[in-house]
Amino acid sequence: MPRIAIGDCQLFYERQGAGFPVILVSGLSGFGSFWRDQIPVFAKRYEVITHDHRGIGQSDHCRISYTVDRMAADVVELMDALGIERAHVVGHSTGGAIAQILAIEHPRRLASVVIAAGWTRSDAYFRRLFGLRKDILERQGPAAYVQSGTLFLYPSWWIAAHNEALRQFEAQSLAGCSAPEIIASRIDAILAFDRTAELHRIRTPTLVVGCEDDLMTPPYFSEELARLIPGSEVKMFPRGGHSFTQVAARDFNNAVLPFLAAHSPQG
Repeated sequence: MPRIAIGDCQLFYERQGAGFPVILVSGLSGFGSFWRDQIPVFAKRYEVITHDHRGIGQSDHCRISYTVDRMAADVVELMDALGIERAHVVGHSTGGAIAQILAIEHPRRLASVVIAAGWTRSDAYFRRLFGLRKDILERQGPAAYVQSGTLFLYPSWWIAAHNEALRQFEAQSLAGCSAPEIIASRIDAILAFDRTAELHRIRTPTLVVGCEDDLMTPPYFSEELARLIPGSEVKMFPRGGHSFTQVAARDFNNAVLPFLAAHSPQG
């Protein structure tokens, strides 16, 4: 089990493939395995690095007050520990918030940034949704939290067609579920996140990817990110839900890989 020390905790990570590094940063669930539909494809051209976030999966389950800044610092410390000077960063949802921080504070470490299913800051809709998810967690427990999360992550037609596979995935997620206080603190972290006023500072080549039927981070967030990040490119998919990286994996990969290739250092 590959784990590496980053200061005050140990992170579980995986490296696959060879070439210029691509760090795939998952969302609120925090599992590196979220990228199962990207890893084997991206690894044909790049060295792909994934990790379980602090507090999640096979990484240390630290009981701290979580912030997105802490999550971003963990990515930088992971890069340092692995000897990675510069990389592409592809972040989904909370991973996209982490990518924003990295692009603002550590531009020299990045060759490009992909923000998928991202958001700028909490608005009334975002607070309602994640307030409800936190309430389900605290009132009804982790099982209800995981099962209800499926309804926000995937389109109805995808759930209908993949119900049994999703039930198995829910069972696996529940078996490795973090303590409720860790999950609740991570929800508080994303509700507090807001780097909107600094997005104009980003000069790293940026691709914003969103989906029109995303219930978790609706498309207007992606449109706002693309408007506020100078020179950014934007790609919107018509359907696929919040987890369109899985639902429309081939389309997502075909959109992201040429962008990475265009911004990979030669040689």
